[in-house]
Amino acid sequence: MIELAQFQTFRVAASDLNGQMRGKRVPGSYGTKLEGGVVRMPLSVLNVDLWGADIADSPLVFESGDADGILLPTERGAVPMPWLERPSAFVPMAMYLEDGQTPFGGDPRHALARVLGRYAARDWRVIAATEMEFTLVDDQSDTLRAPRHPRTGRWISGPGILSMPLLDAFDDYFSALYEACEAMGIPAQTAMSESGVGQFEVTLMHQDAMRAADDAWLFKVLARGLARQQGFAATFMAKPYEDDAGNGMHLHFSVVDAAGANIFDNGGPDGSDMLRHAVAGCVAHMPAASAIFAPHMNSYSRLVPGAHAPTGAAWAYENRTAALRIPAGDPEARRIEHRVAGGDINPYLVLAAVLGSAMQGIEAQAAPPDPISGNAYERRDLAQLAADLPTALGLLENDMAMAEIFDPLLIDCFCRTKRQEMRHFAKLDPNRHWTTYLERV
Repeated sequence: MIELAQFQTFRVAASDLNGQMRGKRVPGSYGTKLEGGVVRMPLSVLNVDLWGADIADSPLVFESGDADGILLPTERGAVPMPWLERPSAFVPMAMYLEDGQTPFGGDPRHALARVLGRYAARDWRVIAATEMEFTLVDDQSDTLRAPRHPRTGRWISGPGILSMPLLDAFDDYFSALYEACEAMGIPAQTAMSESGVGQFEVTLMHQDAMRAADDAWLFKVLARGLARQQGFAATFMAKPYEDDAGNGMHLHFSVVDAAGANIFDNGGPDGSDMLRHAVAGCVAHMPAASAIFAPHMNSYSRLVPGAHAPTGAAWAYENRTAALRIPAGDPEARRIEHRVAGGDINPYLVLAAVLGSAMQGIEAQAAPPDPISGNAYERRDLAQLAADLPTALGLLENDMAMAEIFDPLLIDCFCRTKRQEMRHFAKLDPNRHWTTYLERV
């Protein structure tokens, strides 16, 4: 437990729709007052664009008088901020209405809590893990490029799939990252060099789904902050380089009942009927959730055939070309791997979309299509993810399943945010779009 009073100031913030932290720096004396709702902030702050500007036609601004909400600490609790030079603490917050009890419908974390409540109503608990892909880059010139090799001083080039020498070259960075994760209570597991130039992946261990989302959110801030300390940048952009591998965030999840048994386990390799119902929901609602899995224009450069990112709604056993993969292994650990989301997402919204879709399949006792075999990119009979952001937004705001998963206010605000961002990007040099995405997604 961190004693907040030891700090002259500390930080409090909630997640906006893009996954950015929005909040305040407050005196150490606020540590004993947070539960009382001492921190207030306009509701509209969770619905700003990538640059932090109000949404021009938002119902949360002039139409409603830009009313305040109340920030209250989440159960995640205070964590240190190892990316800062001076010791301090950060307290993750969630937004509530004026009464201090009603969750604000536009808060992404509340969206996930709403979905998890449906599982809790059955005495079920969702266990989740994430694979966090990101790219280390040199952003000191007008063109984004790979970082310099810490030992040779030359810019790195070429892919380094599971390269130990490349991983060891950045030992200072990854050692600092593991130490910081331990201090923050983030369960970092394996780190590896990936297929892109300067691309790496860190896996975060299976845990309660809300904690997994919290940690994915915190990890992105941590990875970026520590990179700056090392003299380069880390980005979770879905596609840092047009002709190179993109960054994803793969989500693994299972569901355990009140007795602690995995409801996806039937003792064999195929998994239970519950697993197939969950798969059916995820496959059926995947295209409508495209904007959640790929929330930026840059995201769609990743979702192309043959680029190690799914484009069609399909599932399979032990097949990484499919959008949903059922990994082999111990039946007691039977789980679903959802491989669609980019690294540029809001973790709360992604988990809400995936788990909400799975629950809809379970509730309907839906049957999935047959699992595929072979290369999913060669299949022409699969429902496709949206090919661009405008199409994805149209699917999201007109889909009944998404309207059941998410508060209508959140969907409305999300779509307004994305359309304002698209209008702004249209005025900018496409070759400079990366300067906006680099550390904001």
